[in-house]
Amino acid sequence: MMRSETLAQLAGVARAHAALQQPQSTFAALDGALSATIGHRLFTILVHHRAQRESERIYSNMPDSYPVQGRKPVTDSQWMQQVMGRGLPYIGRNADDIREVFYDHALILSLGCESVLNIPLRWRGQTIGTLNLLHQANWYEVHHIELATVFAQMAVPAVMAMSLAAEPSS
Repeated sequence: MMRSETLAQLAGVARAHAALQQPQSTFAALDGALSATIGHRLFTILVHHRAQRESERIYSNMPDSYPVQGRKPVTDSQWMQQVMGRGLPYIGRNADDIREVFYDHALILSLGCESVLNIPLRWRGQTIGTLNLLHQANWYEVHHIELATVFAQMAVPAVMAMSLAAEPSS
């Protein structure tokens, strides 16, 4: 993709931050921008609830298969340690990688997704969630990480605002 096209996608996400319908406007802009610049079939955003040891899905471009507010337990798996613990991206390149890492691998594979790119959402040294892109086999490469990380960090304000709004008031 040409540099000016990538910049236009980044600017579109930045403009979405000003919309009143948050966080949906920002998440939808991210979905479109990531589709145009990196590509995906399935795109989700998860928030990490550290105290409850759960991750919650707050955005999905396939809500019938992966509904919003679905939760999954945080385990001590190698993937969880890498992505959530150390804040490092993960690339799974094929169906074997999907089966090895995700308990819902049958559903993922049934959607035609055989590769994954998980990018941590980071704030103040902590992983607060993940941006998750899934596509056909061998789609994601190391060169995708840098741009995906920029987009992931652009999700942080909407994720943080959503988390603050969900906290009980005192």
